[in-house]
Formats: sequence, structure tokens, C-alpha cells
Amino acid sequence: MASQTTGANTQTEELRRRNVAGQPAPASTGAQPKVAEKSKEKAFSIVEFLDTWEIIWAPIIFIALAFFTRMWKIGLSPIVTWDEAHFGKFGSHYLKREFYFDVHPPLGKMLVGLSGYLAGYNGSFEFKSGETYPEELNYTFMRLFNSAFGALCVPLAYFTARELNFKRPTIWLVTLMVLFENSYTTISRFILLDSMLLFFTFTTVFCWSKFHRYQHDPFSPEWGLWLMMTGVSIGCVCSVKWVGLFCTALVGLYTIEDLWNKFGDLKMPKVELAAHLGFRVFGLILIPLAVYMFSFYLHFLVLENSGPGDAQMSSLFQANLRGTEVGKDSPLEVAYGSRATLKNMGYGGGLLHSHHQTYPEGSTQQQITCYHHKDANNDWFFYPNRGDPDYQPEEELRFPGNGDTIRLIHAQTGRNLHSHQIAAPVTKADWEVSCYGNTTVGDTKDHWQIEVVRDAASRDYSKIRTLTTSFRLKHPDLGCYLRAGNVNLPQWGFKQIEVTCVKSNNPRDVYTHWNVESHWNDKLPPGDPGSYKSPFLQDFIHLNVAMMTSNNALVPDPDKQDDLASKWWQWPILNVGLRMCGWDDKIVKYFLLGNPIVYWGSTASLGAFFLMLAWYLIRWQRGYNDLKPAEIDQIHYSGVYPVIGWFLHYLPFVAMGRVTYVHHYYPALYFAILCMGFCLDWSSRRWRLNKYVNWGLFGTLYVVIIGLFWLFRAICFGMEGSHTQWKHLKWFTAWRITD
Repeated sequence: MASQTTGANTQTEELRRRNVAGQPAPASTGAQPKVAEKSKEKAFSIVEFLDTWEIIWAPIIFIALAFFTRMWKIGLSPIVTWDEAHFGKFGSHYLKREFYFDVHPPLGKMLVGLSGYLAGYNGSFEFKSGETYPEELNYTFMRLFNSAFGALCVPLAYFTARELNFKRPTIWLVTLMVLFENSYTTISRFILLDSMLLFFTFTTVFCWSKFHRYQHDPFSPEWGLWLMMTGVSIGCVCSVKWVGLFCTALVGLYTIEDLWNKFGDLKMPKVELAAHLGFRVFGLILIPLAVYMFSFYLHFLVLENSGPGDAQMSSLFQANLRGTEVGKDSPLEVAYGSRATLKNMGYGGGLLHSHHQTYPEGSTQQQITCYHHKDANNDWFFYPNRGDPDYQPEEELRFPGNGDTIRLIHAQTGRNLHSHQIAAPVTKADWEVSCYGNTTVGDTKDHWQIEVVRDAASRDYSKIRTLTTSFRLKHPDLGCYLRAGNVNLPQWGFKQIEVTCVKSNNPRDVYTHWNVESHWNDKLPPGDPGSYKSPFLQDFIHLNVAMMTSNNALVPDPDKQDDLASKWWQWPILNVGLRMCGWDDKIVKYFLLGNPIVYWGSTASLGAFFLMLAWYLIRWQRGYNDLKPAEIDQIHYSGVYPVIGWFLHYLPFVAMGRVTYVHHYYPALYFAILCMGFCLDWSSRRWRLNKYVNWGLFGTLYVVIIGLFWLFRAICFGMEGSHTQWKHLKWFTAWRITD
């Protein structure tokens, strides 16, 4: 009986899927009495064969076209194009195993490094913008590796549309809109992160739609598989760019709604409800977090050599890198007369720094800042306070420790680290910190009391140790603490980090914690502070906060004009494109611009969806019962959620103050395409158009999409020769194709 039921359910599922996809039910088999109809029967069999196996031959054709559009003439331009200058260089750091810093998580850049490794590249090229690739660098292979991610988005769109219960004409339409979207094609053809971001965005939506398919069969192997695959995809998309968090939010909203509905089902046993919650915590929280953290674990594991990003990390982390100067031959214990650099232990903290420039207001004394780059202006001498005997070079060694009051003298200018009751230049609630006087001229406002927070090497706090001792510096006269809180000074302070004396006493404020990073004293033997390891979790949190801080600092500079930047309102209406390289007649030119029908159609569908939703809500309020439960479910999951996905990926760029470019819209565009697919699919169902009329309307859209892609193909595959020959593509003034 069970096997019969299973067989019946399988047949029912097959019929339902065919009906949803607009496929005819299998024809009943029976003898054909008339021999004259054999040719007709044969023709029908071919149609039936194509209809039955459409799920195989259609994706194959789409995949072939996808790889062609993404890879054809991909090596035509031999110069470093647009952000290849950034991400190619990051790939080089992985090959040389040099530690670097960037605002994006590491997975995508590690994949760029992998493409270089597979191409036989040794990491020696600097990837300067506009520079010609050397012969020994197989940049074509690296671009092909990247473009594969963009090509695989096409079959993912096809199968996602199937899972969203779209009919076959709509499935093909959604797939063609992704396949022949000019901007998707162009962005996939270079060494960038965007094709990877799009790929994992597509996999997340696909896995979510597959998981939703099994909502009525919970705890089955397929249900569990697609739940975990959704978690893996979320982890991957977040590990490429933080934009993936918007995908996470979409799945999170779906999960909250799903669990809320189950919580309201009083017939569901509490054990089953707890199991649902536990599976989702494991699949959608723990698995993504594990994937995300593992990408950073690999990042730290590979980048074992000192590199340009060292200063963003803690001193103890830097000391464990190969070839570092941090802590190298530094004496372990700090004495009076020692020359040292002081590192702020806050996330993304820099080195205590001063220079000859003065504050333009306030005390107008010498500026104190925090600076990430290493130079001699970061060096300070440890000196006794003015009440203790002066330091003498020939004296017996004296070691400052917990509770001792000291002076810090800037090595380059000879002035004392100083604070007074003058408001800080930016953080007005804190006191200003400056450099004042010299070894003889000054007062007690040059004094700082050491408060040891912890020491990784010893519980004896009577001495300050290089790298291992974390301490705070308290101003005895004012009762405030030296702090560097990642607030940037204006241009007069060279955009360096503001240093203040904060009035509140918060021992857990890591931005008031400092350590000695490098230390020089000829009277002391060299130590080995680098033998102490920095914990992975601490490094992971530290780097992520530093990334967040740097990302927030990417604001438009009012003193500079960025011709490539664009506004959020320009994207959905295709108001602007982006030049990806120089516009000289001698080089191959690329222009980042979308397919007009895809952009305008998808944007218009968002408005059409809300009009449709309002129509049904008004009719429902008036007592009409237009929709069946299955139709409400279709609107809910195939219409509402793509629209939510669009808003989640679009609205943050409206609010954020950072510099924005057209490619920031590309994840949101996919959700707009799905919305357009839903609106057209729903309309074809409700209007009950004749089959041939329906295919005629969709066929017209297919032709327009493909035709416009072909019309604008040069901006994707490369414009050779004079840009004036492309005047016919400049539909609007903002499309700077021929300027």
C-alpha cells in the first residue's frame, strides 16, 4: 500500500509540475488505426520528446550561450581594467603570502588568487591601473576563471524560476533576461568580485526556493539538504562581500515568518516545533557563521608573511608574521630612556603619532593623531615624571610599571604628550591631546599614569613588556584616559585618527588600551615577544571591526569629482553607465551599461506588482474571494519575497553615505527580474490567453531582449577604434559612450 501511495504521489507531483510549467499532460497511449496518420504521429512524437526533455536540453542551450557571451573575446584587452587594479593585486598578495588589508571579506579574493595560481602566475605584477599585462601573466585564464561564475548564474536563474512555479514561457524569459543582460555580461569578463557575488546570490535564492518546495515534507533528507545548502550559500555570499548580508536578511525574514506560523499551529507537538527551531539555528546561523569564519581562518593561514596591511592588526598578530619588523630584536621589558612605538588596541587602531603641524584652533599646539603607516613620527621616549629624578643615559636601569606616572616625549620634535581642558577638535565632549614643551619646559599636564589591563606573558605587572602588556594611560590632573576612537580628523589633520582624552572611565573600552609595538634600548638584551600567539577569535573580530570602520570611511570627498560614481536613483531607470577604462582610440574600451528592456521592464514591474497587490487587497476588503489558497501562496512566495529581496538590496544604498557605483545595483536587479517574471506569469494565468497568443507575446519579448543585447554587444565584448563610431548607442546624455 505504501508503494502504491508513493507512486500515486509521484504521478500527482509530475502532473502538477507540468501544469505549473505550462507543459501538457502525457498523452495516453493507444493504437492508431489509420496508417495515413503515421507522419502526423511522428511529428507529434518529436514535439512530445522535446516537451518531455525540455528540462535537459533547454538548460544545456542556455549554459552554452552563457559561456559564449561571458567568455568570447575575453582576452581582447591586454590592459589592467577598472578594479582589476585592486582585486588582481589582492590575488598577488595571496600568491606571495603577504598580509594585506581590504574592506571586503576574503573568499572572493582568495578565489582570484587561486585563478592566478592555476594560471602559473607568481604574484610579481603590481596590477597598476591601465598598465599592460606582461607576457608571462596569463590574464586571459584568470578572467575566464572569473567569468565562469557569471556564466553559471544563467542555469541557476532557469532552475530558480522553475522552483518558483513559473510557466515555461516565463522560465525562459527570466533566464534570457539574465543571459542577455549586458551589464551582467560585462562585469563577468574581468578579474573582479562581482561575478562571484552574483553567483552566490543566485545560489542562495535557488537553495531557498528548493527548501521552500519541501516545506510540507519536513525533516526529510531533501528538506535537510536544501536547508544546509542555503546556509552554505549564505556563508559564501557574505564571505565575498558584506552585501551578502542582505540575502541573509531575506532568508531570515522567511524563516521568522515560517517559524511564527508553526508556533501558531496548536496541533504541532512542542518537540517538533523545537526541532524546527533547532534545525534552522544549525542550518541558517551556525553553518553560515562557520563558512564565514573558515574563510578568515584560511586567510590568516595563507597570509603568513608581513605585508602592506600589517598595521591594521594587533601588534601581537604582526609579531607572528614572517619578515616583520614588529618586535624583531625588541627588548622584552621597557625601561626609562627606551624608544618605542605605541599601538592602539582598538579595532582598526593605529600608532600614536605626532608631526610638526599644529591644530588650527583650540590650543594651536602640535597635533597628536593615530596613524596606520610606519614612520619615525610614531616613535616616543619613556621618561620619568617631573617629580622623579631626571633620566640620565648612564644611570642604572629603571622600569616603569603598573601605577607609575611617566612622560612620553616625541622622538622627532622633543615635545611632551600633553592634555588640558580644551575641547578636542572633533569629539568636543573629550579633552584635546597635543604635544607641548620639551624635556625641561612643561608642567604636570605632561604626566600619564600607567594602568595595566592584562599581560599575555606574565601576571607580574611591575614592568611594561613589548607586545604582551595591555595598558591604559590616565591623565592624573584631569582624570581622563588617552583614547583613539577611529574618528577621522579633517584635511588639516591629513584624515588621520583623532586622539583625545576621554572623561569617562570605562576599563573595557579597547580604544583606551595601548601596547608597546616596537622597542629599542641598547642596554637591554633582545627578547622574543613574538613567541606569544594571538588568538584566532580575537584576530577575527579585530579584522572585521577594522573592515567595518574603513568601509564607513569610504565617503565622497567634496574636494574631488568622481566621474565614475553615481546616485542610487539613477540605477533602476538606467540613467547612467560607467567607463571601465580610458577612452583613447588605441585601446579597447568597455562601458558598463545594462540592457534597456531588462532594466526598464524590471523596474516597471515593481510598480505593477504593488498595483496588483493593492487591487486584490481592495477586492478582498470588499468581500470578493478572487484567489484560491494556492494562488495566494504563489503571490506570497514567488512575488512578495523577490520584491522584499529587491528592497533589501537597494534601500541600504539610499541611506548609506559611502561612494556608490552602478555595479552596486546588480544583486537588486536579479530580484527585479524575478518580480517581472512573476508579474508576466501571473498575467498570463489570469487572462487565460490563447496558447499561441501567449507564446507570441513572450516571443516578442525574447526577440527584443536578444536584439538589444546584440545592439549593445560592443560595450561588452570591447569597442575597438574610434569611439565616435558608437554614436548610435548614446541614447541619453548621461551615457558617456562617445564623449
